[in-house]
Amino acid sequence: MTASDTPNRDRKTGRSASNISTLAGYEGCADDYAETTAPKPGADDQPVLVELLKLVPPGSRLLEIGSGPGWDADWLEERGLAVRRTDGADSFVQFQAGRGRRAELLDVIRDPLGGPYDGVIALHVLQHVEREILPAILARIAAAIREGGVFLLALREGQGETAEIGSKGNEYYVALWPRSEIVAILAALGLSLHWSRSFEGRDGRWLTALFRKGAP
Repeated sequence: MTASDTPNRDRKTGRSASNISTLAGYEGCADDYAETTAPKPGADDQPVLVELLKLVPPGSRLLEIGSGPGWDADWLEERGLAVRRTDGADSFVQFQAGRGRRAELLDVIRDPLGGPYDGVIALHVLQHVEREILPAILARIAAAIREGGVFLLALREGQGETAEIGSKGNEYYVALWPRSEIVAILAALGLSLHWSRSFEGRDGRWLTALFRKGAP
């Protein structure tokens, strides 16, 4: 069964009602989101991205899924990496354009990802993809990474699914994943776990993990 064939999913976009609501929420909050996530001046405390830099040398080409305001891409480009910035919400694409950065609209459910890339980054975004289709999305991501390349992701850790209401009243779909299940899915796709960290954030428990393709 493909994403577009799944019951209660729009046949044209491949999106479910919950996914459409989530995307609409982000379309309406780009400025607020950018303000609340803006990096602190002088802070160089990006442990997740520091781990990534240990595996990808300057000049490496990365695909960022869910670039948002683009703060992480800024940090990586300042250190010599080339980042293809993408997001599913046009509001973030326009936000980045307004500050002189080029981002592209990308529907991770149905658009070609391109590649092969030296790495793919998907931080705090894939938790909004429904549980039944995330394995297929991860397979597409794995196929877009070159041998020896890396995949960095952060998503909500736990069991089941939930919905959260944003400040503007939109309902955000969230899938929770046990660490062991995500590691097993990616291992079957040829991506082995290199580093991981779990922590309690303002929205609950998060898993951040770095995988390498073809690594033992």
